[in-house]
Amino acid sequence: MNWKKVNTKIHYWGSAVIIIPLLIVLGSGLLLQVKKEFAWIQPKTMKTKYRDLTLTFDKILEVSKTVEEAKINSWKDVKLLDVRPGKGITKVRAKNNWEIQIHNESAEVLAVNFRRSDIIESIHDGSWFHDAAKLWIFLPSAVILLLLSLTGFYLFLKLLPSKMKKRKHKLSNKN
Repeated sequence: MNWKKVNTKIHYWGSAVIIIPLLIVLGSGLLLQVKKEFAWIQPKTMKTKYRDLTLTFDKILEVSKTVEEAKINSWKDVKLLDVRPGKGITKVRAKNNWEIQIHNESAEVLAVNFRRSDIIESIHDGSWFHDAAKLWIFLPSAVILLLLSLTGFYLFLKLLPSKMKKRKHKLSNKN
């Protein structure tokens, strides 16, 4: 078996199979890397001087219902509560990706923003496309990429000594 030919075919077909999922993962991953730098992706977290949480769950829900964009009518419409005592706020994330930031003492709404980072994360892991895409497209693509990386590293290590010899030979012939 000619390892170089097999390796070349693995790289040729492997890269053809994974190019689209790889570009999706790379593009969304780049956005996730800078999500805290751009409020368009993930809203900035507000800060207050108050550090205790005196709000009740009922009060948090009541205040959240007043924010029209979030479309919250009950706890079923809430995806996540993120209590930040160190910043004096509670974030309420609605299932429609709107985020409400509430002051932990006064229950004042400090910010209302659309949060894109959750959508980008679901694109990144493939679940945005379909639940099965995660395991049947993105996972195999990751395995193929790992295989390509390992075989590429092998080729690099194998070819490096021969390139060094050729270079040394060219230099000695010039003298």
